[in-house]
Amino acid sequence: MAIAHLPGAWHELYVMLGTSSAALIGLLFVASSLHLAEVVNEEIYRLRAQYTALLLVGTLVQAAIILTPQPVHFLGAELLATNVWGISVPLNLLYKAIRIRRSGKRGGFSIYRAAYFIAGYVAGIAGSAALMVQAEWGMYLVTICYVNCLIATIWNAWMIMLGIGRSAKKRVR
Repeated sequence: MAIAHLPGAWHELYVMLGTSSAALIGLLFVASSLHLAEVVNEEIYRLRAQYTALLLVGTLVQAAIILTPQPVHFLGAELLATNVWGISVPLNLLYKAIRIRRSGKRGGFSIYRAAYFIAGYVAGIAGSAALMVQAEWGMYLVTICYVNCLIATIWNAWMIMLGIGRSAKKRVR
């Protein structure tokens, strides 16, 4: 079997991105464990922490897939499966956000954040499909998806910290 692997520049980029994902997963667990009571007792923090961890694991899996020597069309198929799974997370959250808003509550879910995630995964799905037909330019779309996920998970972590900080401030008063 001939293995048509991606050029070294992609390898270096995904070593860095995969390392970033792993580091962010570790930091998320440390931060969550430091505020475990708040995360466990508030649905919004619990869901954000859970989905943030899942999406970061998804990015780590993508980096591992990309770094594995294999034919480009196999790479595309594996990334397609990962991105289809990934898009299900913000679609699920979007459904919950709409349901909560219809009930008249705010709930802390952002339709805009879900749209940001979904747009990134659409790019990732398109890039994966391009790789399946051995169009290397698909890696640019896959990378947009990956970086989009990292930015959005950092955004989620920031929102968790702000919420916990506000809750702590209210308790002190």
